[in-house]
Amino acid sequence: MVQWTAEEKAAITSVWSQVDAEADGQDTLTRVLVVFPWTQRYFSSFGDLSCAAAIGSNAKVAAHGKKVLSALGGAVHHLDNVKDTLSKLSELHADTLHVDPQNFQLLANCLVIVLARKLGAAFTPEVHAAWEKFLAVACAGLSKHYH
Repeated sequence: MVQWTAEEKAAITSVWSQVDAEADGQDTLTRVLVVFPWTQRYFSSFGDLSCAAAIGSNAKVAAHGKKVLSALGGAVHHLDNVKDTLSKLSELHADTLHVDPQNFQLLANCLVIVLARKLGAAFTPEVHAAWEKFLAVACAGLSKHYH
């Protein structure tokens, strides 16, 4: 189990209170699909993903981005049990969707960029460090069911 300092918990929950799952989720997933185009193979049913503009305006990308950040929000609200909170999603991604677990880290990296851009100077090195720690735990939780 991960040990969180009071400062880390405060940084994570404070930032999360400013997250708009819909807008920030869409921005995060759009970045993943544009910057790492090979990840698009998991979203073949989403329609037009031919360019950044098409991805950014795709309603299915927006909906899935919201779904992803909502799941992360559940983990934020259960910081003492992140891995178990994400266990069912890990099982789904490993056993049914067969998503390469490296993609979780790509998404985490893009989320950090979205948060830093959104929060500006408030995304201090300490806040950034707390979020990197949280996202590392979340990625480990999402990778739990992989062999």
